[in-house]
Amino acid sequence: MTQTSGAGSAAAAPTAPVASSTPGAGAAPVSDGVVVGPDGLARPGWAATDPLLRTYYDTEWGLPIRDEQGVYERVCLEGFQAGLSWATVLRKRPALREVFRGFDPDEVARFDDDDAARLLADPRIIRNRAKIRATITNARATIALRAEGGLAALVWSFQPATTPAPRTPAEIAATSEESVALSRELRRRGFAFVGPTTMFALMEAIGMVDTHLVGSHRRGSSGLWAADGTRR
Repeated sequence: MTQTSGAGSAAAAPTAPVASSTPGAGAAPVSDGVVVGPDGLARPGWAATDPLLRTYYDTEWGLPIRDEQGVYERVCLEGFQAGLSWATVLRKRPALREVFRGFDPDEVARFDDDDAARLLADPRIIRNRAKIRATITNARATIALRAEGGLAALVWSFQPATTPAPRTPAEIAATSEESVALSRELRRRGFAFVGPTTMFALMEAIGMVDTHLVGSHRRGSSGLWAADGTRR
C-alpha cells in the first residue's frame, strides 16, 4: 500500500497507508513516529485512529504470505490502491473478494469481456477499467508462472538481505533496488499495475521487508528478521 495525499497519486514516501497522524481521543501524542493508543500499544500514525486500519495493522500487515493465491490477491489489491487510500481498498475488499471468486487465479483467468463489463458496473467495488483488466491479466500470468516455480516463489526470490529500521515515517523509502527489480521481472512476465512503488508496498504487506517503526509494538512480528535487520 502506498501513501497518498487525498485522492491524488502516490506520494514518494512513506509507503504506509494514509491516515491522520493526529492522535485520536485517548491516544498519547506522537513520539518518535508512533502514537500510543488507549490500549497502551504504540503504532504509526496511519494505524492509530481508524479502527479498520488499526485492525489490519495489528493482525495482517507485515505477516509472511507465501501461497500463490494469497500473493496474487495482494498484488491485485496493491494495484487497486494506486491513487487511492488503503482504507478505501480495505472497505471494498469483501466485495472485491466476492466478485473475483476469492482471488482464485484459475477462476479469474476465465473472465471475459462480459465479466469485465459486469464488474465495471458493480458499485460495491473499485470501478476502474484498467485495474479490473489487470486483475484478469495477472491471473493468467500467475497460471503461466506455475511451470517455473510459481508466483510466490518468484516474488519471494527478491527478498532483500537486510531490512530497514525506521524510527519515523520520513525514514521509510517508497521503493528499493529489489522492488524495482521485482517490478521489472513481473512486467516481463506479463503482469500489470506492478510498478516499483506498488511492489515495495507489496513487499511490506507480505513481510518481505519490515518497515514497522522501531517503536511500534509490531516491530519484528514477521519473525523473518534478526535484531540487526538481517534475514533469519
